[in-house]
Amino acid sequence: MTAPTELRLLPWEGPEGKPCYLSTDDRGGYVSRLADDVEADQLGSATELLQRALDTLDDQDTAPEAMLQLAKELTGTLADVLRIATSGGHLLAGSERSPFG
Repeated sequence: MTAPTELRLLPWEGPEGKPCYLSTDDRGGYVSRLADDVEADQLGSATELLQRALDTLDDQDTAPEAMLQLAKELTGTLADVLRIATSGGHLLAGSERSPFG
């Protein structure tokens, strides 16, 4: 088992929106690989959403409702990306607490 400072913040939340952590020495284990796949999907979605946001912001005729929906999607995606960055930071530094918990 890993030391408490080496816990991996997983890219999903547990019950009641609480952060989930993984404690394992096996970076190739099932949950580690699943987390890697989820993170890759989240980053891919973030890339696509960023392009859509840029296109939307360039369109002078974008309705306010569309901008509000875009802002909500960007907020959710930013939270995902921050969670991934925090998890990566924990793996590298092993010292800071997550802003989500």
